[in-house]
Parts: sequence; structure tokens; C-alpha cells
Amino acid sequence: MKHQSNEQNFKDPVCGMEVSRTTAIEEFVYQGKPYYFCSGGCREAFEAEPDKYLRHHRQHGIKQK
Repeated sequence: MKHQSNEQNFKDPVCGMEVSRTTAIEEFVYQGKPYYFCSGGCREAFEAEPDKYLRHHRQHGIKQK
């Protein structure tokens, strides 16, 4: 039986992988909002061009929880 958790999940804004605060490898705060990442590489890509990834998500209707 799969264990259900009340922990909120987030989408890594770079690769789209689902992560939680406890499973995320990296976190980066941009414009006062925390973003969670599956790897350091995804965080580095986002940190270098955050608007690129946020714009992609907005254009494709992908919501960051």
C-alpha cells in the first residue's frame, strides 16, 4: 500500500519533475517566492534565466503549486 502524505508537491520549473520540500535537492527564492528543484543543474539553469522558465510555464498553462 502506498503511503499518502499531506505534504504539498511542486513542479521543478526547469524539467517539470514533481518534488516536495523534503525531496527537493535544491531551493531558490525568486521575487520572494520559493522554487524547488530536483537537482543542482536545474536550479542553476533557473537561476541564470528565471524569466525564461516562468514564461514557458505561463505559455503552456503549467501551474507552479
